[in-house]
Amino acid sequence: MTRLDDPGPEVTCSAGPDDAPEVLTPREVPLGGPRAMRVRRTLPQRERSLIGAWCFVDHYGPDLVAESGGMSVAPHPHTGLQTVSWLFTGEITHRDSAGHHAQVRPGEVNLMTGGRGISHSEVSTPETEVLHGAQLWVALPDHARDAAPGFQHYAPPALTGDGWTARVFLGSLLGSTSPVATHTPLLGVELLLEPGATLDLPVETTFEHGVLLDRGEVRIDDTRGAAGELVYVPPGRPRLRLSTRTVADPDAEATRLLLLGGTPFGESIVMWWNFVGRSHEEIVGFRKDWQDQITRDGAVVSDSQEVAEGRFGTVIGDHLPPIPAPALPNARLRERR
Repeated sequence: MTRLDDPGPEVTCSAGPDDAPEVLTPREVPLGGPRAMRVRRTLPQRERSLIGAWCFVDHYGPDLVAESGGMSVAPHPHTGLQTVSWLFTGEITHRDSAGHHAQVRPGEVNLMTGGRGISHSEVSTPETEVLHGAQLWVALPDHARDAAPGFQHYAPPALTGDGWTARVFLGSLLGSTSPVATHTPLLGVELLLEPGATLDLPVETTFEHGVLLDRGEVRIDDTRGAAGELVYVPPGRPRLRLSTRTVADPDAEATRLLLLGGTPFGESIVMWWNFVGRSHEEIVGFRKDWQDQITRDGAVVSDSQEVAEGRFGTVIGDHLPPIPAPALPNARLRERR
């Protein structure tokens, strides 16, 4: 998923210690498409830029495609990160320049490794009437950020207990381990909690965690989170207690959330547009490489199949015009700590 809002200044992110949970509220940004589908973005923001290696969280829907226009994100580039796609409702077609063509479906994770450079497109299918899900990015550590592009798909089994259902799509929890490979220790889980349920989760004490609320309300230990919010929990806790309110309505929907986690990243990153790097010079170089691939005589090519060979390759089977990079800020990109 590409960032089509004003990219603003460079963001340099570092994971620092905090003493108490933080409740992060999202901001709405346009994703693109003919009617500017909007998403709720909770990472990065001023208060916090990383949770483990998770560096980007977009949450969208439920949107009626007839009104929003759905998702139509033309070929765009990535470096230094992995994208993690998770849907609650709808279906999206993924194509990338490494030759992968796959469907993103509810309850199934698609992880794409950008590494040294990849381009891809994401388009909701004609059959999709309601689109609802999350798009997440994971920063690659220095030793892996120039890795070859790649793609992994996994449909985790549903784990059930007293008032809860879980699907572990990254890492390990509740006796379930995802086979999806990452380059830093990570956790990614979808949880459904019935009204009045309480779930005590044994978690890694070295992990920091984020709880993204999709719908309903949940109390994380002593901190309350509401739909759309992301609750950050610092390292040090051996357990997380998740509890929901008891309601009188027997048809009330279960609270749904994504539990994200990982060891503090320990590296600063420079994130601008769709690139994760380490310096101003790297970002400028990534942007130039992309623009050089997609332009002819100063104009963006009209068909992605006309993109030149280079760092980011050509998205196979997609004919949408590629997305040009926005202009860089009119200043040297600086680190922020």
